[in-house]
Amino acid sequence: MTARRAPSPETVPRAVLALIAAGALAALLPWWLRTTAVAGPAGWLTGAGRITGLLAGYAAPVLLLLMARIPPLERSVGADRLARWHAYGGRYLVGLVTVHVLTIVWGHALTGGKGVVGEAVEIVLDWPDMIKAALGTLLLLATGALSARAARRRLGYETWYHLHLGGYLAVALGFAHQLSTGADLGTGPARAGWYALYFGTAGAVGRYRLLLPWLRDRRHRLRVAEVREEAPGVVSLFLTGQRLESLRAEPGQFFRLQFQAPGLRWAANPYSLSAPPHPRFLRFTVKDLGAHSAAVASLAPGTPVRAEGPYGAFTARRQRGRKVLLLGAGVGITPLRALLESLEGELTLVQRAHRPSDVLFREELAVVARQRGARVHELLGPRADVGDLGAALARLVPDLPGHEVYLCGPDAFAAEAERALRAAGVRRSRIHHESFAF
Repeated sequence: MTARRAPSPETVPRAVLALIAAGALAALLPWWLRTTAVAGPAGWLTGAGRITGLLAGYAAPVLLLLMARIPPLERSVGADRLARWHAYGGRYLVGLVTVHVLTIVWGHALTGGKGVVGEAVEIVLDWPDMIKAALGTLLLLATGALSARAARRRLGYETWYHLHLGGYLAVALGFAHQLSTGADLGTGPARAGWYALYFGTAGAVGRYRLLLPWLRDRRHRLRVAEVREEAPGVVSLFLTGQRLESLRAEPGQFFRLQFQAPGLRWAANPYSLSAPPHPRFLRFTVKDLGAHSAAVASLAPGTPVRAEGPYGAFTARRQRGRKVLLLGAGVGITPLRALLESLEGELTLVQRAHRPSDVLFREELAVVARQRGARVHELLGPRADVGDLGAALARLVPDLPGHEVYLCGPDAFAAEAERALRAAGVRRSRIHHESFAF
């Protein structure tokens, strides 16, 4: 009897993208049904405004759903991929809103024989719900500007996180005018569908980002048990609580931790498990990468912790072959250390570091490797000394193309490693990547 092959880890992500695309086509259906002809420059401009308005109105709640932390999406697609989709979609949304505003104002100005500025003022002041929509547009554009890569590099995670919440208010402010002034959402199924999309999104966000974290906090009552120094600027954090096994956390996943201590209680930062979850404790390893992570090192035992999660698809669920390479650098080694202790098959872990003092968990990894029959290598030195990363990995890992790869580390390293692995013959579908970008 032939063994049944496990489904590709890309099946669900592709299905989600197909569903999003189908929804976009459905959002345009009211315009298609209501438009019998387009005549003259004014007609083309207002038509473009209606199309971009419908697409922007559809995209806004979809982007919120991607970041609503819905467990099936988080497990099957992965939090880092959802965040990338959200970022890409956010750029399109800003572009759609900008084109929508310009074409609607210009088209109506041509129709009424007015100037563009005068028409814009009249639309904002006289049309229903347009003052709120204008405020929402400005807030959305500001959020988009702050999310641009150049601006984001200058912001700490906590600052970016709080400013980015303005996007929720922008979507809420823009909702009413879509129904009161939108030419294509007057009555019937289109209007009902729009209400279902927006109120369904609000319900999902409320459930998974507000209600469930609060209920889990009440149920598990997590506390800091110990903060243990692992290396300069790196500590392991041990949390205890009640009924931890019911969290159903898996090695490779992460939680967003909100420490109830001065200066930390208003931000929920992502931290990966650095050991398989235990019925009595959870272990996270944190590197000093900013004000929040630096303050973690000084947390006192007994500090309450709110935890959202577990999140992420960087788990054994993605494994399809027996030969597995765990490749990490920096604090990216933390989920790999947990996976080394739990994955089945022929395991090899390679830790990339510039200096021996930068290597994390050296003794622990050696113990786990002996227990699991795995191999652990350290790839040390500056890039000039290491040379081509693909060639270096091929020397350490026989039959590199036949391996499935779990890759985690800083973005620059991850990009270089993925290029090297692809050049060495590893298929893209066999490279599983966890990103630390926000």
